[in-house]
Amino acid sequence: MSASESLAERAEALPPGSTRRKVLEGARRFKAAWVEFARLLSEVRRGELWREWGYPSFDRYCASELFVRKATAEKLTASFGFLERHEPRLAQGLGDEKAPPFEVIEVLSRAEAAGRLSADGWRELRDDVIDREPTPAAMTRALAERFGPEPRPARPPRGERLTRLASAARRVAEGCASEGSVPKAVAARAEDLAGELERLAGEA
Repeated sequence: MSASESLAERAEALPPGSTRRKVLEGARRFKAAWVEFARLLSEVRRGELWREWGYPSFDRYCASELFVRKATAEKLTASFGFLERHEPRLAQGLGDEKAPPFEVIEVLSRAEAAGRLSADGWRELRDDVIDREPTPAAMTRALAERFGPEPRPARPPRGERLTRLASAARRVAEGCASEGSVPKAVAARAEDLAGELERLAGEA
């Protein structure tokens, strides 16, 4: 059974008009009507409705019931928040204007969160975004041209970097140990490397 079919089956089992059913139905129409789905998701998150439905967290609810990954849910709710702040009529589905594609608003939302896009900056871009519906790549270029390049993400702390390396080395060591075609000397070196990196990560 596909995710879409599973969503439809779950929706059919719930009372018509209930919020929980609306969110499931919104998940099925996600690509065609992302604003509606994002609005419903935001309602669930703000009201902590997932608790009433027996889930330990919003993320678990999204993954288990809607087949929506944590990162996608965060992007959707953040993008809807952007529309709420700057274009409330679009956020509420009022009027004839259609909201731009989710991927474009997500680029703008991310820029705002990074401090690169102010309310004045949005007003400068608004007509191009609403009327011309640029691609996400074009939107990224427009932001860079007007407000400078996107800053590089901060480098993780040393301890986190070493932990990642140690985890990768441990996976390699375990793979070498379980693979009969790998010479024992090579497997031993992989084990030594993993152990050394784990020691460094522990000290950090």
